[in-house]
Amino acid sequence: MELNPKTTQNYGTRRDCIIKMTVNFIKLNSGAKPPFRATEDSAGSDLFACLENVEEEVIESGERRLIPTGLALEIPRGYGGFVFPRSSLSSKYGISLSNCVGVIDADYRGEVSIALINHSDMRYTVKNGERIAQLVLLPVEMPVFIECEQLSETERGSGGFGSTGN
Repeated sequence: MELNPKTTQNYGTRRDCIIKMTVNFIKLNSGAKPPFRATEDSAGSDLFACLENVEEEVIESGERRLIPTGLALEIPRGYGGFVFPRSSLSSKYGISLSNCVGVIDADYRGEVSIALINHSDMRYTVKNGERIAQLVLLPVEMPVFIECEQLSETERGSGGFGSTGN
């Protein structure tokens, strides 16, 4: 199918449609680094370790550590801040989040800390200022839960783990 240039509108590039969001933050520590998007199209903003009075923190094999960022964020209402592991830390060193995905509620105003876990068999050293996680802001629904006598029928029903295949 050929488009007629006289009737076809130019809607521009994808970048023309991006809505810029602002997020207020406070540095709770003078050494804190603000969240940083590595590229224009990065979904996640890097979060950095902000260690107080030390330059590094060792996480032994199988150990968990709460690493501060030195930041407090004001997540916009109607959004949640979702903290994900950095893929390079996970794939190269076995460092991930102990809670898989962290959630920062829009009404939380305290310091953002990252719960890291070392899944490898070697110790890992977190350095002050190192990128340790990534923050993605996503819209969230605010559901109202209603207790009822019966749920609607589905093909799956109450089949749980593994019920839809291997």
